[in-house]
Amino acid sequence: MRDGRTGVMRWQDGAWQHVAPAAAPQEMPVAIVIDGMSQAVLMATPHDLRDFALGFALTEGLIATPEDIEGFEEAEVEAGGFAAREARLWLRPGLAAGLAERRRSMVGPVGCGLCGVDSIAAALPQVVAVASEWTMPPADVGRAMAALAAGQHLRRDTPAIHGAAFWDGGAALVREDVGRHNALDKLAGALSAQGRVAGQGAIVMSSRLSVDLVQKCARIGAPVLIGASAPTGLALQWAARAGITLIARARGDSFDLYTHPRRIAGT
Repeated sequence: MRDGRTGVMRWQDGAWQHVAPAAAPQEMPVAIVIDGMSQAVLMATPHDLRDFALGFALTEGLIATPEDIEGFEEAEVEAGGFAAREARLWLRPGLAAGLAERRRSMVGPVGCGLCGVDSIAAALPQVVAVASEWTMPPADVGRAMAALAAGQHLRRDTPAIHGAAFWDGGAALVREDVGRHNALDKLAGALSAQGRVAGQGAIVMSSRLSVDLVQKCARIGAPVLIGASAPTGLALQWAARAGITLIARARGDSFDLYTHPRRIAGT
């Protein structure tokens, strides 16, 4: 695997092996546009977007029935070299008055990594490059995941809790939340408050790795991102461009290394 390119090297049973990459799920910004006004941008799999837009309008209380929709259009757009979609709805006359007020009073759901974002350009900002050359041995990936699990005190009472940890080879700093993005934000705040440098360690997540988690790591300068579950395709692209070493499916002593392997000793 060339440094910075997506591919897979697997660490298992104390040795490296090349494996065929598993298909990464698609993820891209999808803007819900109603009567020409962007209501929200959500990271989503770009399929069944008519159903997505209709369901969003129903569950957000913008319409009462499908008959309130007079038209739909799906458009491909681009921002910063990445693909995106717009799902455009047009409402029957008289229903658009509450759209502007709704945008002013939006409250982001706990699982949303783009809370308050209503433009595709904001969802795909300029890539922030990470310069840190901090490294870690392969065995430390398993130790970092174990330290995250040990520090998740809320999860001992309920499994419905995500965790984010900072691992620098010693004890892990851990923060928890029902939302994985919230957990990472809490961790970033704790690092800043304690005067610790994110560039001298790895961010460890209990969840899958989506592009917004990669973006947050890039903004705080974290060179390594480790996740318990799979990455999305866009997360891999962003990590490669941002210079982040992305490790996924970290379970026990096994993990898959996708991008910038130079930070893992022995690659």
